[in-house]
Amino acid sequence: MDAGPDPTPSAESPGRNRFDERVVPHRRRSPLRLRDWRMRTKLATVLVIPSVAFLVLAGVQTAALVGRTTALNDFARQVGIGQQITTAVDRLQQERDRTAGELAALRRAGSAAERDAALVALRPLHAATDTAFGALREAAGPLADADAAWQVAYAEAVEAYDQVVYIRSAVPPAVLSSDTILGNYHRAVEALLGLLAEPSPGPERPELTDAVLRYVQLARVKELSSRIRGQLYAAGRAGRYGLEDQVNLTDLRAQQLAALGAFRVAATTAQIQAYDRTSRTGAFVDATRLEEKSISTGGTVLPAVLPADQWWTASEQRQELLRQLEERVLDDAVVRADEVSGDQLRTTLLVLGGIVVVLALAVLLAVLVGRSIANSMQRLRDQALRIAQVELPHALKRLRTVDGGVPTIDVPPAVVRSLDEIGELAEAFVAVHRSAVSVAVEQAETRRTVNAMFVNLARRSQVLVERQLELLDDLEREEADPDQLENLFKLDHLAARMRRNDESLLVLAGTESTRRWNRPVRLGAVLLAASAEIEQYQRVRHESVADLYLVGHAVGELVHLVAELLENATAFSRPDTLVRVTAWAEGGGAVVEIADAGLGMSPTALAQANAVLAEPPVADVAAVERMGHFVVSHLAARHGVGVRLAAQGQGLVARLTLPATLLAPAPEPDGAPPTGSSGSRVSASVAPAGLTSRPVGPPSVAVGPSSRPAVWPGPGAVDPAELPVAGRRPVPSSPPELPARAEQVRTPVPAADGGWWSRQGPAPSSPATLGGSTPPPLVPVTGGTNDRGLPVRVPMAQLTSVTEPARPPAARVREDPDPEAVGGMLSRLYSGVRRAEAEETTELILPPGVRSEGGRQ
Repeated sequence: MDAGPDPTPSAESPGRNRFDERVVPHRRRSPLRLRDWRMRTKLATVLVIPSVAFLVLAGVQTAALVGRTTALNDFARQVGIGQQITTAVDRLQQERDRTAGELAALRRAGSAAERDAALVALRPLHAATDTAFGALREAAGPLADADAAWQVAYAEAVEAYDQVVYIRSAVPPAVLSSDTILGNYHRAVEALLGLLAEPSPGPERPELTDAVLRYVQLARVKELSSRIRGQLYAAGRAGRYGLEDQVNLTDLRAQQLAALGAFRVAATTAQIQAYDRTSRTGAFVDATRLEEKSISTGGTVLPAVLPADQWWTASEQRQELLRQLEERVLDDAVVRADEVSGDQLRTTLLVLGGIVVVLALAVLLAVLVGRSIANSMQRLRDQALRIAQVELPHALKRLRTVDGGVPTIDVPPAVVRSLDEIGELAEAFVAVHRSAVSVAVEQAETRRTVNAMFVNLARRSQVLVERQLELLDDLEREEADPDQLENLFKLDHLAARMRRNDESLLVLAGTESTRRWNRPVRLGAVLLAASAEIEQYQRVRHESVADLYLVGHAVGELVHLVAELLENATAFSRPDTLVRVTAWAEGGGAVVEIADAGLGMSPTALAQANAVLAEPPVADVAAVERMGHFVVSHLAARHGVGVRLAAQGQGLVARLTLPATLLAPAPEPDGAPPTGSSGSRVSASVAPAGLTSRPVGPPSVAVGPSSRPAVWPGPGAVDPAELPVAGRRPVPSSPPELPARAEQVRTPVPAADGGWWSRQGPAPSSPATLGGSTPPPLVPVTGGTNDRGLPVRVPMAQLTSVTEPARPPAARVREDPDPEAVGGMLSRLYSGVRRAEAEETTELILPPGVRSEGGRQ
């Protein structure tokens, strides 16, 4: 299916076709750009702006309601404190009127007895007034946060009362005038009446204003009646009227009538009827008639002076009746104020509740819708990120690392099941995911086919290389010319490197190596075998190798791994430098270090190389270009070996950490070399002139870190300075003596490793030893090294007739060969040839569509 862009430009935009996409570069998200906001932020903004506008309007309305409610509540409390105010006014009026009478009596008599009697008469009134004012102070305490006007009026009333308390001491001596003393009382009463009239509900509540006006006017009627009582009582105690008493009485009666008229205008019908009933009572009528006697007729005759005690008794009863009526009117005002305040509070609470309910419903509905959209977008985003970062990479990794058939990759369904645009977008993501998985499966099938082709070619090449190595073994065994033998060794190394390339191709295809051993192998032997598979093996120095054994099934691939690292170390260092190999036991495992003095790597390149070694990459063109790191990474991951490169001086150090699972105990010595599968051989040219693994003995000289084992030089060990190095010829300390005869050649001691890597002669059970002669030594006899660093073979040194003393010839008995033995030998020979042919022509199962070299399926 064609998924590429339409090659035909569209008519709307000649420069672009309709399948082109603009790739938006990665840029930093800015909170000031609306298009960069998160979906939740945008939805929250859509919810918050109308909600805030609604809250502002509702807040304004609520503030007005709360203000009115607070004002009415303060009004109700100020009206409620009117009961304490009227009580204090009543007690102060009694004290004032009685003080006026006592002052008149003291000015008339002035004796000490009169002063004591005045003090006795006034003391209970002082106590009653103080008690009433104390109750007023206590009731006014909660109104400390009331409006400023009320606070000012209250402060004036308290100040005026304090003056009254101060002036009381001037009453018994009568040193001050009556007007001065009584004037303080008048100011205190007027301040209290002003405080009583201070509550104001505002212009929108006229009925409450009228309620306050009613009891205030009635309180003024009562105050004027009290002042008339005081004037007449003072005249009765003095026995005469003063010069201005009639004028004051006339003025007070006029003010009383005006206040009573104002009360009747503001009062309700019930309150007017109550006043009328009170004014018709006997005590009220008696006091009124008695007061009328003191009214001047306008002639020259003065009105009669009323008896003091009679007038005080009658007027006190009338004041009490007015006091009771005043309390009823004030109670009506308090009840009305409380009702209005309660109604306003309920209205405010209802409005607030309605606002909260409406706002809650609106926010709840908006949150549900916004949450549905945001959750769908969040699930879609999570699924897209999970597909892009987890599921699709995991599926691709499974398809890359598959060894057998291609597995089935299940694509999960869309997480959003809605039928809106978000659901359609989720289905589109799933479709894209399914298409990507399909393409990856097709690529995995193609890669599997290519890997099968690689494996087939590598197997064929391996068979040919093994046959070439066997032929080279035969030629080296029969060659006596040192120059020709050196060429054969070089050819042997080239063949070994070809075999390693074939094994690298198998690693590239994801297949294991065919070289396996069924017995543990010494670690030093593995390192020597790895040295034998590189071109510049002469530059490798095995300085300190622990006496450890590796499991046989991992030997072939470990040899390959170490050979790749040694190849890199020799290829990227100067020819006149050495590559040093050290191995020691550590923490139940083993550590191998390969150090060179080469070009080194930059920190960036070193970090990239360590990343490749830590995580095996996928086989691609880059892996082919750096085959060594690719092979080392995959082989190390296959066996759990840790490989890390580090800079050291001018070169690099490759550190291999072998786990404990790769170590094995030493095998039982049975005199036979370990057997391996086909192709399990290593070139003998690895061990020229003492290049052998050194056994670990008692520590004498520290070679590396404290964890590395110290080494005693083993038998036949050679100084590293005498070993051959590429680029220079070895200079022996003394010219070697070449043996003149084969008998003068000392037979070398067999290597401790068993010589599994060396090319040994035929086993004692081979047909070459059936004649009864002594087999040749296990290690070939050499006559030193030549100028190229290669061993010099001694002619006829392997013959037992030369290396052993001469013995008298024995009579040879002619024996005819056994026909059955000859037939069995030919049968075994034929079976070996058939096995070789079968190994060479083994058919591999190829994927469909791939043909072999002969064109067969």
